[in-house]
Amino acid sequence: MFIRVFSYIFLLDVKVKKDTEKEQVTEDMLKDITEVFISETDTFSLLDMPSSFVSVDADEAEATIARNHQYEEVCRNRVSRDKTVERSVQTLTGTTKNKHVQSNGLMVVDAGNTESVFLYLSSVSASGSLKEVDVKALNAEMEWELIMLSETFQLYLQTVERSILQNSFHPQLAAYRQLPVLGDPESPVKNEIVEQRTGDTDGGPSLQCLWVFSCELSRGRSVSCMTWNRKNPDLLAVGHGEFNSGNQKPGLVSCWSIKNLKWPEHIVHCDSAVTTLDFSANSPSQLAVGTHDGSITIHNVHSQDNRSHGVSSRDSPNRHLGPVWQLRWTQQEVSSTGEEKVEALLSVGADGRISKWFSFKDGLDCIDLMKLRRIQNTETKAGGKRTEMMAESVLTALTPGLCFDFHPTDSSIYLTGTWEGLIHQCSCSNSEQFLETYRKHFCPVNCVAWSPFNPDVFLSCSSDWTIQLWKQHHLKPVLGFISAQKAVYDIKWSPKWPTVFGAVNGGQLEIWDLSSSILDPVIVQPAAPGVRMTSLLFSSQADCVVVGDSDGHVTVYQLKNLNVGEQSQVTLSW
Repeated sequence: MFIRVFSYIFLLDVKVKKDTEKEQVTEDMLKDITEVFISETDTFSLLDMPSSFVSVDADEAEATIARNHQYEEVCRNRVSRDKTVERSVQTLTGTTKNKHVQSNGLMVVDAGNTESVFLYLSSVSASGSLKEVDVKALNAEMEWELIMLSETFQLYLQTVERSILQNSFHPQLAAYRQLPVLGDPESPVKNEIVEQRTGDTDGGPSLQCLWVFSCELSRGRSVSCMTWNRKNPDLLAVGHGEFNSGNQKPGLVSCWSIKNLKWPEHIVHCDSAVTTLDFSANSPSQLAVGTHDGSITIHNVHSQDNRSHGVSSRDSPNRHLGPVWQLRWTQQEVSSTGEEKVEALLSVGADGRISKWFSFKDGLDCIDLMKLRRIQNTETKAGGKRTEMMAESVLTALTPGLCFDFHPTDSSIYLTGTWEGLIHQCSCSNSEQFLETYRKHFCPVNCVAWSPFNPDVFLSCSSDWTIQLWKQHHLKPVLGFISAQKAVYDIKWSPKWPTVFGAVNGGQLEIWDLSSSILDPVIVQPAAPGVRMTSLLFSSQADCVVVGDSDGHVTVYQLKNLNVGEQSQVTLSW
């Protein structure tokens, strides 16, 4: 800013002498424009004494008044509650006692020594005592670490952890075990859960979420496969891995127990994405794991080392050249009478080979039971009608095998689904040709499953959105099911109800009951937004189904109000 001044201007920051001569003001001087800048000087605090009083209008007035009242109350109460008493006390001093000590006579011997040697010996003695203290402290710390890492202490901690978690999840575990749920009068939350579960008995078929297996290590890793332990039905192994994307991430296997719902009992880190796994029946602690790089590894789930394994096919020249899509331990006959059986590990891979594995030195090696050759179809016209003929198997190419399942009563017969949409029935004793070929799917067959109640019936699901029901000696499906326009990833029969099976198609979980309807599933459970359901398993010990998704979660659902008869086999008219 500026001020037009027509008089004398005296600047504050200019020192003017007292004896300055007066100038003659002229007309030109009055017309000149002079700019004056006015600014505020800095404020200096010379003394700052905080007040001991607070204004009633201040922000902290109410808090100060409350503290003053509280202090006054304490002072008033202290007068009546003070239990100190003034008394005089006399301290008594006991009489002294004289003690006499008698010993044998001492023999005095003259000995010479130098001062330097004495000082050296005294320093060595002092340092030795310090070292002994350090060694004792170090030994105590090492003993504590040994106790913490001992198997006995870890077992005790595991028992305590299980007890706490079972108390916390008592209603859910009781529902899973099909036991009566006892309400806790001091826990309104648990009582509300009990009332919710016991009150819904008249509704239709539905699913009730009991709990979710999830931890920091598995969160965000897609569930690719699951399997129950055959000797311990409370132990569930879950394989994780992203094998559909270009950037392959390391795989993970988490073994969960029903007795601990918050943290896996065992964790195995794999170099490649896990694609399949299966527990051994003869050795329940042996878990076979197949990965995306074509390797097969047998891990001991009782071992504390997460990367330890018994044998691996990584160094085998006959290892799979592509992902191992399915593994299965099965009982194979070793005698003509069929009385002697041995457990064998079989696999199907993307290289079109079905292999049987056995231990060889420090690794695994295999022999091929079947090579899945492509089948060429030709169509000709005869009498104006179109006929279909199957040409000879070509040896120039193999088709990837995606799944297989062994016959429930004859372990030498198995089904395998291929990338080209065909299902082949094969025999372990015939590696040259297929027994039967079932044609209906026109996209990859993702899963095949024999019925555990009727050995002549099996299911198949495909990326062509359909589920097909087959009879063993019919080359065309008996029934077809479709409920959503999405690829069906997995399908499983119920181990309790012959007419019930479940399927996941990415967007939802479907429970079908053939005795109720063959057109629509009786239960549909949609997936969470942005999450794909990838695999499922029925529980053999409860009316429950477990579902894995692309976010690494394994959800346990209870099947409710599913009114199905206890018939011993599938009774459908064909």
